Amino acid sequence: MQHHEFEAPETLRDTIRCFWYNKRESVAAETFEVLPDGYAEIIFHFGNSCSTFQDGVLQPLPSPFMMGLLNQPITFHAQNCLEIIAIRCYPWTVFDLLGLPSAKQHLHVLEHPIAHLHPILDTHIRNGRIEEAINEVEQYFIKAKSQIAANSLLFKAGIAMREAKGTLPVSQVAAAAHTTVRTLERKFKQSSGYTVKDVLGLMRFEQVRNHLWIHPDANLSGLAYQLGYTDQSHLSREFKHYSGTTPAAFARKAKHGKTVIKGDFVAFVQA
Repeated sequence: MQHHEFEAPETLRDTIRCFWYNKRESVAAETFEVLPDGYAEIIFHFGNSCSTFQDGVLQPLPSPFMMGLLNQPITFHAQNCLEIIAIRCYPWTVFDLLGLPSAKQHLHVLEHPIAHLHPILDTHIRNGRIEEAINEVEQYFIKAKSQIAANSLLFKAGIAMREAKGTLPVSQVAAAAHTTVRTLERKFKQSSGYTVKDVLGLMRFEQVRNHLWIHPDANLSGLAYQLGYTDQSHLSREFKHYSGTTPAAFARKAKHGKTVIKGDFVAFVQA
């Protein structure tokens, strides 16, 4: 598997965490699992089909599609070679950036002008021009952002949440944004479809997940204290809620079956 992450240009860093490219090759059909985190992602895929189960039926996914915030793992299926160009967005900015109403679905089929990028990106990918493909996406979003008004309240709240890695109570996020909890929650729900608490919980889970992936022998009690959980059992309950497994079981999987790559996290885990 190849995986590369590309930092967003300065003008996009308050809305987009990064861009990334992933290539998976196998001799047969492959199943892989994506774990929740604190981001929404726009996914372009190339090569053979990418599918997931919807209402119990395996359905092919169009390119692009958007993966919103997950509250549990989601399993994808791919055939032979699959290449992905993705945009990792902050959930409170992505709908404004695309000019779409907020929604809470995990997967969104994008009937949107951004779909016109697919054939251009496909040409770059087939010719091995990954950086050129990323540049096309960057330019699209730089232009899109220039046409929307920035919400300073959400920007300030987002900075506070990111710097604290999800450990701040909602009241402190509101204070950092110089607003009331009620106003912050209303604006947040309008922009992302989720509450501040929803996203803080996912961001905090992400910190545990990433730490255990890199340090599977970590002390869970100490990690719970470090990340603001009430105690170890609180951490374990939330971790199982989001991942479907216990922290200990996840750590064992990380210790014995992971592929080490550069980047924030190995987004895809072999199912």
